[in-house]
Amino acid sequence: MTRIQPFASPLLLGFDAMEKTLERIAKGNDGYPPYNIERIRSDTASGEPERLRITLAVAGFAEDELEVTTEENQLVVRGRQADTSERDFLYRGIASRQFQRMFVLADGMRVLGAELRNGLLSIDLVRPEPERLVKKINISVPD
Repeated sequence: MTRIQPFASPLLLGFDAMEKTLERIAKGNDGYPPYNIERIRSDTASGEPERLRITLAVAGFAEDELEVTTEENQLVVRGRQADTSERDFLYRGIASRQFQRMFVLADGMRVLGAELRNGLLSIDLVRPEPERLVKKINISVPD
């Protein structure tokens, strides 16, 4: 069976890096931790850019065990719990595990901040309205 490449069209120029990013993200998706993405409503008359909020369920993680970074056009959230050997468990049903969750950001998106409250990590993003840029390209005629 032939694999269909979504960016193989000759009309889509320069999207090969995006295709590689999508493949990498699809491979690393194990579903943990669960997350929500919501649109934060704002007054449309005010002209404010659209805001988004990503909320991850990270119960059991302390602030210093979480890391939120942007790498090129990706938002990367990492969690690493320190395994304390000083505790003597009779039964251990809550595993301490690490995770890495990646989100691809569109051009121009910015992270406003992150907040950890009641086991939920909320990351606010803003998506400014893209500029409508029209540029005239001069056509040269060789002599």
